[in-house]
Amino acid sequence: MTHTPAVYTHGHHESVLRSHSWRTAANSAAYLLPELRPGLDVLDVGCGPGTITADLAALVAPGRVTAVDAAEDVLEKAQAVADERGLDNVGFAVADVHALDFPDDSFDVVHAHQVLQHVGDPVQALREMRRVCRPGGVVAARDSDYGAFAWYPERPALDGWLELYHRVARANGGEPDAGRRLFSWARQAGFTEITTTAGTWCFATPEEREWWSGLWADRTTASGYADLAVDGGHATAAELAAIAEAWREWGGQEDAWFMVPHGEILCRVS
Repeated sequence: MTHTPAVYTHGHHESVLRSHSWRTAANSAAYLLPELRPGLDVLDVGCGPGTITADLAALVAPGRVTAVDAAEDVLEKAQAVADERGLDNVGFAVADVHALDFPDDSFDVVHAHQVLQHVGDPVQALREMRRVCRPGGVVAARDSDYGAFAWYPERPALDGWLELYHRVARANGGEPDAGRRLFSWARQAGFTEITTTAGTWCFATPEEREWWSGLWADRTTASGYADLAVDGGHATAAELAAIAEAWREWGGQEDAWFMVPHGEILCRVS
């Protein structure tokens, strides 16, 4: 089966993994937690450095979690997290969500966090997630919606950052405003029993502002995203440096506040 290719916009620079490793089941998959219980088999798609994966594994043990990602190098970091936590019910593999190498009806729960915004064909990805989920199980997905990000104080350079990010992500075949589209994509994938919710991250304490602004400042100038922005002709290195400085200036404001909204879907498989 063929699908439209997509390039992972962020890459796996330290500034990206700094963000991804902060994620937990509590702060990034709370909508899914009521569905989990010991003994379930879970597929975690696009697991990244594995912090959510490890939380899921602890919650469903003695059930197993199979965690997959398109990037082999990041799976080493995910394995290290599982080893550090003493988890023996997790396995890792390289996989393409458009064509999962698992039989039909293999898992009770199939989960993807911040994945569908980066794939070439999110509807096909959801079809595959549905195929490998057992009847009565759930397919769960959560994606941010860049077009709905909100922050204060306003900074024209951050408006420019958001517009630039949209251009770069879409040029790579992704959809940065995925959160608002999840329900539609799930319907197109054939799901009929869909629960839709929304969740947010909010960064407002001095520590949160420093962390969030710092990782985006670094990501803007040093990550794979920065390379794609320059190589694709979307921005110059000087323009990226100015955006990074705006991030740091914003993060130093005592009344700074940032909200990241997410769309969430729980799809029951019949």
